[in-house]
Amino acid sequence: MTKAPDPGTLTADPASGLEGVVAAHTGLSDVDGRNGQLILRGKRIEDLAGKVWFEDAILHLWHSYVFCDADQLRKAMGEARQAAFSSVPLIEASSGKLSTYERMQLGLAALPLDPDRPQAVTISGALPVFLAAACRVSEGEPPIAPDPNLTTAEDLLRMMGDEEPDAEHIAALDRYLVTILDHGLNASTFTARVIGSTEADIKQAVLGAMGALSGPLHGGAPGPVLDMIDAIGAPENAADWISEALTRKERLMGFGHRIYRTRDPRADVLKAGLKTLDAKNPKVSLAEKIEEAALTALRKVKPDRALDTNVEFYTAVLLDAIGIDRTLFTPLFAVGRTPGWCAHVMEQQATGKLIRPASLYVGPKPA
Repeated sequence: MTKAPDPGTLTADPASGLEGVVAAHTGLSDVDGRNGQLILRGKRIEDLAGKVWFEDAILHLWHSYVFCDADQLRKAMGEARQAAFSSVPLIEASSGKLSTYERMQLGLAALPLDPDRPQAVTISGALPVFLAAACRVSEGEPPIAPDPNLTTAEDLLRMMGDEEPDAEHIAALDRYLVTILDHGLNASTFTARVIGSTEADIKQAVLGAMGALSGPLHGGAPGPVLDMIDAIGAPENAADWISEALTRKERLMGFGHRIYRTRDPRADVLKAGLKTLDAKNPKVSLAEKIEEAALTALRKVKPDRALDTNVEFYTAVLLDAIGIDRTLFTPLFAVGRTPGWCAHVMEQQATGKLIRPASLYVGPKPA
């Protein structure tokens, strides 16, 4: 029997959400909130996003867990997309009441795991197929079969209905997928590690992570950013709209982060990606004016708090600029984060340790 921990050693405050409590040693990603850095296996996110393809970034993260070179991984991911398409009929037959995200979960739950292909490859290749198929089914359109010879970003845009995706849109989507590949021990990643620590297969861990991501406190912020931009409407309205919102004690979507005490480095990576898109897009220039007005107002109203632009702000602007509907932001995030979830499960399972934290009983005592 495992010895019970000494209550005197349990110092974490549950009300803090375990903030600051070390729950794993990882070589995958380092979120340095004080200095505004995100490092993936020794490389800053600025040196990956927009510099290497999504598949190359995955290979970098999976190093020592999935042994293959970049060409092999691209081929394997393409084959995984092809194999996943066999599960799409279940998505087509699903209830019309299911959301796109729920249809993706349904497809993943039914996905066979090929013993000759690493589970991480099978699952990471399948999610783009399930997103595109679920999106088209919800629109009353037939799913489009994957093309294994394309990159993940290009094939995803093509399967969503863009017969010949614009090269700039492909590059922008690829940049986004790399940017969100991994980000420390957030709620969904921790969920994946806990499930993986039981030696459940990676599919079950990713399904659990998707459940955690569905909560509005984790995966639901980019869409409301666009709602805010639409509500402001024009650059000259930004200062007054933001001032009134802060007076009402409303949160400005896309600003502030639980970890970063300075600017979220992913925001700059995505903002840089907008430069490759149509400079005439009015929402892009409007977003920049809103960002400027918001940062000025926040520093004035809340000088004691470090509230800067976070990844959700420019996620919303970038994805909107390439034609991704705001209802698909969370499903698309799951596509980009899945290889990161898989990496954490593989890392956790390599330790052979079951995650089993203690709790401190504060209930009534027996009579």
